[in-house]
Amino acid sequence: MVAPQEIPIGRNAPPRTVSTSSFSLSTSPVATFHSLKQSFPGSLTTRPATSKQLKPYATEDIKVLLLENINQTGQDLLAREGYQVEFLKTALSEDQLIEKIRDVHAIGIRSKTKLTARVLAEAKNLIVVGCFCIGTNQVDLEYASKHGIAVFNSPFSNSRSVAELVIAEIISLARQLGDRSNEMHKGIWNKVSNNCWEIRGKTLGKAAGVMGGYRIFIVAIFFTGIVGYGHIGSQLSVLAEAMGMSVIYYDVMNLMGLGTARQVPTLDALLEASDFVTLHVPESGETKNMIRAPQLEQMKKGSYLINASRGTVVDIPALINAMRAGKIAGAALDVYPKEPGGNGDYFVNNLNPWAEDLRSLKNIILTPHIGGSTEEAQSAIGVEVGAALARYLNEGNTFGAVNLPEVNLRSLTLDEPNHVRVIYIHHNVPGVLRKVNEILSDHNVDKQMTDSRGDVAYLMADISDMNLTNIKDVYEKLENLSFTAAHLGTPAAVDAAAAAVPVQIVAFVVGEVRARPLLEEVVVVEAGFGVRVGVGIGDGHDASRGEDESEG
Repeated sequence: MVAPQEIPIGRNAPPRTVSTSSFSLSTSPVATFHSLKQSFPGSLTTRPATSKQLKPYATEDIKVLLLENINQTGQDLLAREGYQVEFLKTALSEDQLIEKIRDVHAIGIRSKTKLTARVLAEAKNLIVVGCFCIGTNQVDLEYASKHGIAVFNSPFSNSRSVAELVIAEIISLARQLGDRSNEMHKGIWNKVSNNCWEIRGKTLGKAAGVMGGYRIFIVAIFFTGIVGYGHIGSQLSVLAEAMGMSVIYYDVMNLMGLGTARQVPTLDALLEASDFVTLHVPESGETKNMIRAPQLEQMKKGSYLINASRGTVVDIPALINAMRAGKIAGAALDVYPKEPGGNGDYFVNNLNPWAEDLRSLKNIILTPHIGGSTEEAQSAIGVEVGAALARYLNEGNTFGAVNLPEVNLRSLTLDEPNHVRVIYIHHNVPGVLRKVNEILSDHNVDKQMTDSRGDVAYLMADISDMNLTNIKDVYEKLENLSFTAAHLGTPAAVDAAAAAVPVQIVAFVVGEVRARPLLEEVVVVEAGFGVRVGVGIGDGHDASRGEDESEG
């Protein structure tokens, strides 16, 4: 047994040893919750004992906060990694969140939790955010990027659930099922066929565009338009064709349609031709009130509108007027500009001033943002996002991150003794990469990958034949790059404080080294592995440098 030794880095702290359990997972974001099979890229495959994946720190020191009733699959996956997982069923107010997030390394949220710049500024230890949903507009992505905090989401896992809900709403609106059901609940028998339709032989149209950096798609069915031919819109297209519908779509780019779907040249053409218009777009400045009075006027008389995307996409007062005038025959809404923070009798005028007018309309289906709320979707989301968090924490893999460059190298194992992985997040300015490579060139770099995304760049390098002294030397040299913007070749006009991104270094040394998550020391452990250096903007650095260090 090798006795633990210390290499002090940053503030002094008592040494900690770590678990050496391997990372084993057998799950898939596309399988049902009854059968979770592993299909993730990277190093989540179960390895034999001789090729055990190694982790960079004592996992029991990593604190994970999960809010908004994250599915059990996500909780279990992160708990199996050995992290400290705290689970809450609800969202928190901004002040409550600030108190909770201060010592957290990873946080999992859904759509109601708002990670504003004010909240993130208090999260001094935060490494990564997991959005267990599709949308990420609840996170200040710009702040997260500038401070080296990775953000992941789940763009695939609930697509089928939303598409099936929309198909159900198309049929329900065409047959006025909501009104007939409400009448029966009141004891009224009203057997009618007037203005009730089959969907067979009708056309589903889809339109897509690019707005604010997002792909935006629009489709039409029964002459219907789907706004958003992405993961949800394309699945909806396939389901609609299987039910005997024709599909048209609009996109600012030329796209090959699935099946017999065909492209139309403009959004106007889509709206004019569609009997059903269904929306699947992100929330952005360009999509706000995308469907308002002029667009509703362009739609066919007696057509239908479905919105399962974001609540700000439709001008709801304009929709109310169009339905009262008989222009729109029916609508289904699953999202709203303002939504309650919890379940209860909150969908009233105090929340949205038009709520009671909306509820009074005929042939309108109102659902409480349940498009992705199925057991299968939530189970798959838990696996998809939970695995992304574990990959980032364990290996620095940014595959699937929405705000950082996607960089991935295979994980290091016991078959590679005395290897180190260095991850360096820095501003994308001239001279940084040259300085970093000057430091690394003194060592044997086995593999290296770097990429940039906007103002942020991400470098990952694996180095062999390293020892404890080498690790400390590399870390200190890279850390020192944080102080001198001028030495990195940045323009004189660039303020050093504006160029600050915290240093993040992950060093893995097989059989020798481990460390605490914020690297207050390095600990030698006989079967141990890895160091995570300078993670986040908190305890691994001098407090005064969290906001004013220069690029590096």
